Amino acid sequence: MWNFLLAFIPRAIVQGIPLLYGCTGEIITEKSGNLNLGIPGVMYVGAISGVIGSFFYENNAQVIHPALAILIPLVCCLLGSLLMGLLYCFLTVTLRANQNVTGLAMTTFGVGFGNFFGGSLIKLANSDVPSIALSATSSYFSKSLPFAGKLGWFGKLFLSYGFLAYLGVAIALAASYFLNRTRKGLHLRAVGENPNTADAAGINVTRYKYAATCIGCMIAGLGGLYYVMDYACGVWSNNAFGDRGWLAIALVIFTIWRPNISVLASFLFGGLYILYLYIPTGMDHMEYQELYKMIPYVVTLVVLVVTSMRSKRENQPPASLGLPYFREER
Repeated sequence: MWNFLLAFIPRAIVQGIPLLYGCTGEIITEKSGNLNLGIPGVMYVGAISGVIGSFFYENNAQVIHPALAILIPLVCCLLGSLLMGLLYCFLTVTLRANQNVTGLAMTTFGVGFGNFFGGSLIKLANSDVPSIALSATSSYFSKSLPFAGKLGWFGKLFLSYGFLAYLGVAIALAASYFLNRTRKGLHLRAVGENPNTADAAGINVTRYKYAATCIGCMIAGLGGLYYVMDYACGVWSNNAFGDRGWLAIALVIFTIWRPNISVLASFLFGGLYILYLYIPTGMDHMEYQELYKMIPYVVTLVVLVVTSMRSKRENQPPASLGLPYFREER
């Protein structure tokens, strides 16, 4: 049993880190009242943007510098995700387009954008398989602490991950502190709960919506970068993300819009996501594997029903979530 846990828990954590980034970014976005269903597309664009930067750096640099190997994909990822956030805000905040339709369109656009440029890079690399491997730069993303292997089970469970894994946890905890312990966080929550009242109190609703959504998209984009550079060891192949972006959105409901809870919840969902790999295999068990894949979504539905039945306001989504704000109607 102990050997099983030592093998299962690290894989669950690694699987859950992209979900943690996507969930944290979406929570910050939704706290402003914006419902961004384009998170899967944002993660895709963040990933391919980092891959593009890494690809051209690897193929043009004489010597791979560790700092640049990390910095270039990171900056490209953040810029690509930021542009997606600005696009969403321009459509929904400035032009007041429907948030649900805009988010779904951005998901479709992001996946198509990633597949187009991913396919182009594969052709440039003259790869014999429909994927490219960025092993030189990805090795710096997946590098763990040098003394982790000497600490036995403790090192394997807590210290055997790349720096983006620890950064994801730090961002989630910092987001929780910001939302609950700072004046700016209070203003952001006020914008999400009642933008009319926040506007009357002198809070710039448009600025907070733009800032929260763009920052949330940048955080979510890092989840895509982590998946490619760390989890997939630098290998990009089109349509390899699966439904992780949607699972990150589902995780927001599971965590009742609290970034600190999303740390453990993402690891739990990561474990549930790969649980089917650890059940007996064979033709007689194929149908059970499909049922195991449904577990994260069934759990989310149960949590949604339970939170909807409870009367505590803090367990509910922001009151203006998904609703456009018209200042003229105030």
